[in-house]
Amino acid sequence: MSADPRTTAPNLGRLTAPAAWQTVDLISDLHLQASETATFEAWRDYMASTAADAVLILGDLFEVWVGDDAVESDLFLQTCAQVLRQTAQRLHVAFMPGNRDFLVGPAFLSNCGVHALSDPSVLHWGEQRILLTHGDALCLDDRAYQVFRQQVRHNDWQTEFLAKPLHERLGLARAMRAQSESQKHKGMVYADADVLMALNWLHAAGADRLVHGHTHKPADHLLGTGHRHVLSDWSLDHAPTRAQVFRLRLGGDFTRMDLTTSAKLAE
Repeated sequence: MSADPRTTAPNLGRLTAPAAWQTVDLISDLHLQASETATFEAWRDYMASTAADAVLILGDLFEVWVGDDAVESDLFLQTCAQVLRQTAQRLHVAFMPGNRDFLVGPAFLSNCGVHALSDPSVLHWGEQRILLTHGDALCLDDRAYQVFRQQVRHNDWQTEFLAKPLHERLGLARAMRAQSESQKHKGMVYADADVLMALNWLHAAGADRLVHGHTHKPADHLLGTGHRHVLSDWSLDHAPTRAQVFRLRLGGDFTRMDLTTSAKLAE
């Protein structure tokens, strides 16, 4: 019998913040794609203007990722890489894989100067311990996805997929995106994080805050004696528009910066 994921201790990564950090921004679920120019432009402008000491991207920066080799023939991905590279030259940028872009590899991140962030990870920042995750692993009620996730996160599956010709991988990605869009039109409801599993992860991390994305349900929740903060997805090309930056300050204060109302992120 397999172990119950709700009570199994997670393998935790660690990010130790330098003493000089005063502000950390967290974003996720931008689903960047060439056809959605307003979302891309908002992200590009934000990355160029934020005065944070670090930007931590908690997954699904890209709508789809079929392998680092796709960048060579994709002008849009090259432009995204340039944005990341320019930002990483002036502040700490880290990337955690999501359910759409878990195949982003070390070669791409290294070329952009972006640090890899394992899922889940604990941010050690002064006296604070903040647990970070994309969030998809916590959504146990989405049983079909959890089966799929276990399959595609296996090294053998990834090796086999990445060995396919690029045009074949792109075709498979288009088919999966079409299926996802069909589910949206049918009124698909995103599963929420399992409370028991989230509490277990929080306890294992010795943290009192959990920050995640994935569910597209931005909100702040009590979680036992701690808190669970759900990041906003970004969508500026379709109504209703939404794009938030979750800004943490040393000492525990946080702010949700709303880009749809032209928030001044350089403050």
